[in-house]
Amino acid sequence: MARGIEVRDAHFPGRAPIDAYGNGGFRFAEMSHRGSLLCLPSGIHGWEPVPAIDRETLAAVFAEADAIDVLMVGTGDDFVMLDPELAAALREAGIVAEAMATGAAVRTYNVLLAENRAVAAALVAVD
Repeated sequence: MARGIEVRDAHFPGRAPIDAYGNGGFRFAEMSHRGSLLCLPSGIHGWEPVPAIDRETLAAVFAEADAIDVLMVGTGDDFVMLDPELAAALREAGIVAEAMATGAAVRTYNVLLAENRAVAAALVAVD
């Protein structure tokens, strides 16, 4: 019997380049996602950086810190600096965080991923 639409947490179990971004979402692995993304070694997850990009909204990054050397943070249409305390906490966890506009973060993430680097990305969706 049909149960209707099933809403699940967004998750792609693996690493994949981001093929496109804009219109409030992303395309990757022949799929699309509306909203922001966390691209981690464990997979690509839907992400809600609300109210801000902070330790709480990046908890999954800290949980996988052993497998991440670089975190690309796409802050939307414009560059927004990371909170210095957050950047210090990431450094303590062994992660170099680079904040930039989402488009630049996507491009850099894809290059580092293609080089098989230990990279992750926190990407705020843009219109």
